[in-house]
Amino acid sequence: DKRLPMGGGLGGGSSDAATVLLALNHLWQTGLTRPQMEKIGLALGADVPVFIHGRNCFAEGVGEHFTDLDLPPTAYLVLTPAVHVPTAAIFGAPDLKRDTPAITAAGWQPSLGHNDLETVACSRFPAVAEHLAWLKRYVPTAMMTGSGACVFAAFADRNTAESVLSQLPSGMNGWVAEGLAEHPKEKNLQKDWIS
Repeated sequence: DKRLPMGGGLGGGSSDAATVLLALNHLWQTGLTRPQMEKIGLALGADVPVFIHGRNCFAEGVGEHFTDLDLPPTAYLVLTPAVHVPTAAIFGAPDLKRDTPAITAAGWQPSLGHNDLETVACSRFPAVAEHLAWLKRYVPTAMMTGSGACVFAAFADRNTAESVLSQLPSGMNGWVAEGLAEHPKEKNLQKDWIS
């Protein structure tokens, strides 16, 4: 039952691929370790390993090197502009900034950093820019997800996020989701592999 919007930049397809790999590892009793599963996932897409990893982490490289993080409880307000943003078009844009200094896991903290893809997506898809501008009125650190089209803001609690959501203008859609420290089935999955 797919609920994430296509082209939303939320990793729905990558999450689905990771889930299939995890399920097959369990059903077929292959005994593959988490790093082995992550390597297989990387061959399918750069975002797949993080979903196999199943914990809050800082990802580096192509998306295959992880530093686990302890994050505070957070509720996210996610807005879904009614546009499909093709990832290849954003990454292939000549005006995409490609010289941003890297951030290390040790130097990162929540609300630090930005999304270089955001400027390109906003310039090509006005609906993304409109949703982001509205959300930034409440949370200046709001940003776009991945290559878009969704935008999000972090809140310390669900009630505050729900309060902002209730003020969403007609024609805009969104929802609130609470962050998780680890995959909800993690304890069951740990029986199936060696970390």
